[in-house]
Amino acid sequence: MKISVIGTGYVGLVTGTCLAETGNEVICVDIDKAKVEKMRNGEVPIYEPHLDVIFERNIKANRLRFTTSLEEGLDHGEIIFLALPTPEDEDGSADLSYVLNVSEEIGKKIKGYKVIVDKSTVPVGTAEKVQEIIAKNATCEFDVVSNPEFLREGFAVDDFLKPERIIVGSSSEKATDLMKKLYAPFVRSGNPIIVMDEKSAELTKYAANSFLATKITFMNEIANYCEKVGADVDLVRAGMGSDSRIGKRFLFPGIGYGGSCFPKDVKALRKAGKDRDYDFKILSSVIEINSAQKTILLPKIEEYFNNNLYGKTIAVWGLAFKPETDDIREAPSIDMMEGLLSKGAKLQVFDPEAIPNIQKRFGDKLIYAESMYAATENADALLICTEWSIFRTPDYEKLKKQLINPVVFDGRNLYNVNDMEAEGFTYVSVGRKSVNL
Repeated sequence: MKISVIGTGYVGLVTGTCLAETGNEVICVDIDKAKVEKMRNGEVPIYEPHLDVIFERNIKANRLRFTTSLEEGLDHGEIIFLALPTPEDEDGSADLSYVLNVSEEIGKKIKGYKVIVDKSTVPVGTAEKVQEIIAKNATCEFDVVSNPEFLREGFAVDDFLKPERIIVGSSSEKATDLMKKLYAPFVRSGNPIIVMDEKSAELTKYAANSFLATKITFMNEIANYCEKVGADVDLVRAGMGSDSRIGKRFLFPGIGYGGSCFPKDVKALRKAGKDRDYDFKILSSVIEINSAQKTILLPKIEEYFNNNLYGKTIAVWGLAFKPETDDIREAPSIDMMEGLLSKGAKLQVFDPEAIPNIQKRFGDKLIYAESMYAATENADALLICTEWSIFRTPDYEKLKKQLINPVVFDGRNLYNVNDMEAEGFTYVSVGRKSVNL
């Protein structure tokens, strides 16, 4: 099939590349000329595990091409994916300007039947708006489909190639049949393509992300209470997670969630509720609690240093909002580092992938280390913000020698409390006892 993807961010580039991998002819459209030129030369503009391999393979096979011409993309594809940004507006709502502006142009330029697919995360009623805007100028038949993505950064390629489910929101039998044909190679193992109306599809994405954010936040509340009463959140988590009604995933406490989806989508769903005179009280609590959770370790660091961080050097391991990505959007590390800098601390930071993005934000306010141990050299303490695998089994002796004080503030509960006590570290984590304080 001939596919076009408008927008080459995380979602658009993964979508286009993975659709090319199953033999489709894909053109990706982006207005950034420099970015398009780099992609034409085989350069992947984002870090996403395994994407580079299939990206290169499909460019060589001429199944994956790039252009700055919207008209070229529209002429090529029988299915047109809109994978455009829907950033958070000042009032918390999703900014649909990119989606609606492109829809206006699509209406003026399409020349034959097209299926226009909203791949972006969009509020309920967006497909209807897109339909109306395109129809103002279109002189041919078209359909608009809602097809939300469920891609986890760090696992996006696997999630696309082996989806748990595919949601197709469509009231058109013709468009639905084309979408089923397109996705058939990805569901050969029997995972469902669930067809529903467009509004239900749009809400499904927001509901899923908001529920997961709520689950994380609830576990963080439990962790904070564990510290008050002397319980161990790891044991509580194991007991809860063994209940099949609850499940084991998204029960790991820490310094809050971040990223491009959960914060934005929770706020957007709350705002959409307010616009219809519905108060999502639980989502307001999730937002408030998560904001506070991001800096939950800051007062503990201050207390350790007798409320005087001025001139202290803190090593920071992990800057991305989660492992296996270079994405720093809404990363808890940012809140922690801004808090430490405001207290006069110096920061030596390391992340396997996210340093270039952090440099754009912080500039020369930070010392950027080339390795995890370079970051800890002559530091007064270590703070862990992201659970990259390389941090899980450190050389404890080396770490103790490099740190001025053998103290670790662990925002992701990477280490066993008893092991850290035996190794002679002062160790502070989330929802568990602190040792050697």
